[in-house]
Amino acid sequence: MTFLKINNLDIEYQTRKETISASKNVSFTLKRGEIIGIVGESGSGKSTIANAIINLIDKPGKITNGSILLDETELCNNEEVTRSIRGKKIGFIFQDPQTSLNPLFTIKDQLVETIQTHTDLNYEKALEKSIKLLTEVGIENPNKRIYDYPHQFSGGMRQRVVIALAISCEPDLLIADEPTTALDVSIQFKILNLLKKLTVDRNLGVLIITHDMGVIAEITNKVIILRHGKIVEHGETHKVLSKPSSMECKSLVMSVPPTNKKINRFKYLSPEGKQIINTSINLTKNIIKNWGIRELSNKKLLDFNNVTKVFDEEKILSTKDVEDKIKALDNVSFNIFEGETFGLVGESGSGKSTIAKIISGLLPPSKGEIKFDNLSLFNPKNKMKIREFKGQIQMIFQDPYSSLNPRFKIKHIISEPIKFFQKNIDNYSLNQNINDLIDIVGISRTSLERFPHEFSGGQRQRISIARALATKPRLLICDEPTSALDVTIQAQVLNLLKDLQEQLNLTILFISHDLAVIRQMCDRIAVLKKGSICEINKTENIFNNPKHYYTKELLRLMPKIESEF
Repeated sequence: MTFLKINNLDIEYQTRKETISASKNVSFTLKRGEIIGIVGESGSGKSTIANAIINLIDKPGKITNGSILLDETELCNNEEVTRSIRGKKIGFIFQDPQTSLNPLFTIKDQLVETIQTHTDLNYEKALEKSIKLLTEVGIENPNKRIYDYPHQFSGGMRQRVVIALAISCEPDLLIADEPTTALDVSIQFKILNLLKKLTVDRNLGVLIITHDMGVIAEITNKVIILRHGKIVEHGETHKVLSKPSSMECKSLVMSVPPTNKKINRFKYLSPEGKQIINTSINLTKNIIKNWGIRELSNKKLLDFNNVTKVFDEEKILSTKDVEDKIKALDNVSFNIFEGETFGLVGESGSGKSTIAKIISGLLPPSKGEIKFDNLSLFNPKNKMKIREFKGQIQMIFQDPYSSLNPRFKIKHIISEPIKFFQKNIDNYSLNQNINDLIDIVGISRTSLERFPHEFSGGQRQRISIARALATKPRLLICDEPTSALDVTIQAQVLNLLKDLQEQLNLTILFISHDLAVIRQMCDRIAVLKKGSICEINKTENIFNNPKHYYTKELLRLMPKIESEF
């Protein structure tokens, strides 16, 4: 029986200059016990359609035509009805857990409040259910962690909390907007199995929005392919992915990194159906002229030696034992050689981002030593020399939107690090540097006068790369640089990073939970679990002959997509 019915849905955003159609004549149905996936590039209207169901379209957006029926109840432009079932009958997993959790309240406060608002449970029962939910979504030591604030969790941990909130009131319809974006494969596997189980046990209807084609292949019964607000393909998941008929679907499937082999470059198609083969080689000439030719020596560039990091979240005079404190890293050691790409992979909370922050100087280690080009980075005696080295280590963050200053134009964002590290640079050379950097990442020079919010996610990540390159770095730390991007944009950004490394002889520390991406990008890999390294080896040895049981488990749980491409 049809549970959710969307018919001829049109959504428009009226701006001063034009009317933007986010959804055009969209129609589909969802039955109880069914999981439908919505896939498309950034800006295709996926999240807009999901937000329309719960009447959360931001102004000036509005529904101009069509209907949304849930159990024969009209939700379209019906705020009173929607408010009464939002959270109770419809659960929503938002894309960005950082902004969907209140930073001023503990996880306990937010879970208990949600449960008590929509159910008749008293405080004790609501608290008991909250702890059970945290256990269900894979958060360790939930009795203690439930009293923590959102900023005390890693990105993947926060995503699990958001999922616990969404299913806390046992909804009939669950809308999941990129529910596994920040999750490692082991937790992703558990969450997808949880969604499957809820669908079967409670006869739930699930609408899952994602750019991860592996997730679509693993969990959904049917898939909808969107482009520019229109449905270009719709059908059973296996048929659509194995024999795509639309050019948009073919491009999405082709852009997925293969899990069974290593390739030189990622493939993607133009809207006309032609494979795009472009590189940044010609654009790097001016950069190389500015930087000077770097000769690779294959010497040890970074030495991360016996590093331990303990986060003491208690008061200064606390008498708590060390065991009660959070040990993010436990005696971790590895080396990175000049010119190589070294990968870090592991579950959320394993210490990957902590390593990146320590290397970049954002966090001090509790124990151990970090040497960059044989200079100890946390030795007070080297303070003046360390300041000179700061520009040689740069970081590309997971979320490009929050890492770019929203009040600055792109020209200001890129020029700031140049002026900081080159005090005497003249305006002509500064503008030339900015133009060269924006050219190399594939953004037009006219975009320099725009603000970050005027760009798509993929474009913002390219701008982040340009800013990171502004200081002429030797080591580039990429912390989940493509986890929030759709597969075609991901292919473009990863190809760009490969070109830049080849032409500029960069050394890259690549952090990701996506094993398929890690395989394509890295020369060697370290596998992390609970702050300790399980295994370090060459990439193909890790994938073809893993030694540690945890590595074998990660590879077994990795989502795989089978198709003709």
